[in-house]
Amino acid sequence: MEIVSFSFIDVLISTVLAAIMFGLGLSLNTHSFKDIIFKPKAFFVGLGSQMIGLPIIAFLLLYFSTLPVVFKVGIMILASCPGGTTSGFVTYLFKGNVALSISLTAINSLLTIFTIPIIVNLSLGYFMHQHAALHLPILASVMQICAVTILPAVLGILIRTYKSDIAEKVQNKIKNTLIILLAIVYAIKFFASREYGGTGITGIEVWQIVPYAFAFNLLCFLFSIVSGKITHLSIRDAFTIAIEVSLHNTTLALLVAGTLLKNQDMVKPALIYSMFSFWSAMLFGLMTKWVYKHRFN
Repeated sequence: MEIVSFSFIDVLISTVLAAIMFGLGLSLNTHSFKDIIFKPKAFFVGLGSQMIGLPIIAFLLLYFSTLPVVFKVGIMILASCPGGTTSGFVTYLFKGNVALSISLTAINSLLTIFTIPIIVNLSLGYFMHQHAALHLPILASVMQICAVTILPAVLGILIRTYKSDIAEKVQNKIKNTLIILLAIVYAIKFFASREYGGTGITGIEVWQIVPYAFAFNLLCFLFSIVSGKITHLSIRDAFTIAIEVSLHNTTLALLVAGTLLKNQDMVKPALIYSMFSFWSAMLFGLMTKWVYKHRFN
C-alpha cells in the first residue's frame, strides 16, 4: 500500500513536530553526542526497550483483555511506533539527556520502516485473522522521517554550534509556543468530524479504550524504571529512556491505521493515548525531580 493522501490536520501536526525537533536541536551542539558514541549502553538499552519491549508489553496486556479486536490492533500499532517527537521536548524541560532522546528518535524512526509491517501484520493475523500485506514505502517513509525529525534537528544543532547567540534567542521564543500548538492540533484531531481529518470517536469508545491506554502507559513507565535499574543507568539516562518509551509516535500510528490500513477505528487508541500521555510524562518528570531533590540532596 502506498501513502496516497494526507488531511490538512496531518500536515499541520507534522509541521509542528518538525518545529519541535528544530527547537530541540537548538539546545545541542556536536559535542552533546560524544557520550552516545563512546558510552553507548544507555542508547542500546533504550532502543531495545522501544523496539522489543513495547510490543511484548502491549501484547501481554491485550491477551487478557476484553477490548474489541479492532482496538487491540490499534494499540499494537501504537506499540510499534515508538519515540514520539514530544519525548525530546519533555526530556529537555526536565534536563534529561536530549542528545540520547534525539538519537533514539532518529534511529527507531528508521527501524520502524521494517518493524511496523511485521508487528502490524502479526497483530492483524492473531487478533482479527486477517492479513493486509502492509508495507511502508521505503523512499517515501525515509523522506518523511528526514523532513520531520532528522533535518530540523540537524539544522538546530548547526545553528547552536556556529551561531549560539541566535540559537539562544530563537530557542527562548519558541519553546513554549510549540507545545501549545501541538496540543491544539491534537485537540482538533480528537474533536473534528471525519470529513475534516478527525476520527468521529464516540464517548462509549473513549470509555472502552481509556483503561487500557492508561494501563499501557503505566506499564511503559514501570518497565523503563526496572530496565534502568537492572542495567545500572544514571538517573538522567534512565529518566530519558522512560520518557522515550512512554511517549509514542502517535502521528505515525495515525498514519499507519488511518491512511495505510484505512481503518479509523484503529486510529482511536493512538488518538486517545496522545491526549493524556504528554501530561502523564510531565507528571512523571515532576515526581522524578521531587524524588531526586529529596533523596539525593
